[in-house]
Amino acid sequence: MITKSMRAAATALLLGTSTIAVAGVLTVTTAEAVAVRAAVGKPLQQAIELAKSGNTSAASAKLREAESVSGLTGAEQSAISQTKAYIDAKSGGGAVGSKAKFVADYNAGRYKAAIADADAMRKAGSLDFGSQVIVGQAYYLSGDYPGAIRYLQGLGNSEQVLSLLLSAAYKGGDDNAMRGALEKLVAQTGKPQYWKDLLTTSEHAKGLTDHQTLDLYRIRFLTGTMRNADDYSLLAQLAIELHFPAEAQVVMQQGFDQNILSGDRQTRLINMAKTQAGGEAAKTANAQAAMQAAKSGDDLVQLGENFWGQKRYPEALAAVQAGIAKGVTNKDDAQLRLGMAYLGLNQKDQAAHAFNSVSKTNANEAMVAHLWSLYSHTAPATAAPAPATAPAKKKRH
Repeated sequence: MITKSMRAAATALLLGTSTIAVAGVLTVTTAEAVAVRAAVGKPLQQAIELAKSGNTSAASAKLREAESVSGLTGAEQSAISQTKAYIDAKSGGGAVGSKAKFVADYNAGRYKAAIADADAMRKAGSLDFGSQVIVGQAYYLSGDYPGAIRYLQGLGNSEQVLSLLLSAAYKGGDDNAMRGALEKLVAQTGKPQYWKDLLTTSEHAKGLTDHQTLDLYRIRFLTGTMRNADDYSLLAQLAIELHFPAEAQVVMQQGFDQNILSGDRQTRLINMAKTQAGGEAAKTANAQAAMQAAKSGDDLVQLGENFWGQKRYPEALAAVQAGIAKGVTNKDDAQLRLGMAYLGLNQKDQAAHAFNSVSKTNANEAMVAHLWSLYSHTAPATAAPAPATAPAKKKRH
């Protein structure tokens, strides 16, 4: 779903300037023409004058006269080539001429004509990358957003092209193209502005569970793209609801430290998180032995997720791995938690492998895992965590 919050990004076309200029149009002056033999220079001078007056047919005849002179020197051949380019530009023919027409049509706002000119440029070998981007802009400015999307999708993944593609997708209401452009922009640049827009579109996916929503907001928190106090409150509330109060406490504390959160309601929420986090810590210490003895590894995976929220990454990894070894009800969720633990330990390749192991059966789960995989490639290295402390063994009497 495309939201109003993306309007600014969609209107930010990287057009540079409103007009473009022809590069490489060479004009031949009288001084250049007289640097050759008279038999060559005279018809070339006449060709230039005829082209200036608009009589390009007669100019071409004079050009052929110069070309027919035997024993042409390098300087004479260069003068002939320059004169030919000049006549082509005046007549709208050849590589230079076709580009001149393309420039004139684009600058005059004749965008459909400029698009048609691109075919002639391609045949003449003058359709370079910069010109292709301008063709994409011509599609966009003519209002042909589907045409712009199709054209730009074949021009590679430069930020300039992808930004224009994003704008065309927004204007054309193409959610898939917009999402694809945003994912590539995120993967290429890691810029918060692109993360913010990508996460906004992801949050509107139909049928998201609370846990999936929590995972999206975790990425928002990690990428520094929290938008307001409501984002902090929602992330904390979801974490408390799903039994991760220590994580909720961390999130709320950051909001207070940055003067984003204030007031009685927010204070009550962080106090709730602190109280529940204290109780959860005592409960966890007593429950670990029972989790290890259980037939299913589900509780161990959840414990690992809880450790992750407390930034206890070595313990998170150990717990999730133990849970997976026992067998879990939701293998995809376990792979997601495994990837998060690896990422906390800066083991990005292992993290990406775990995220990419999530099956595509559940579209929303696959989407969340894909976003975590993107984050694993763009995330900055975290501080090395302290090694996990093994619990003391009880003495036997």
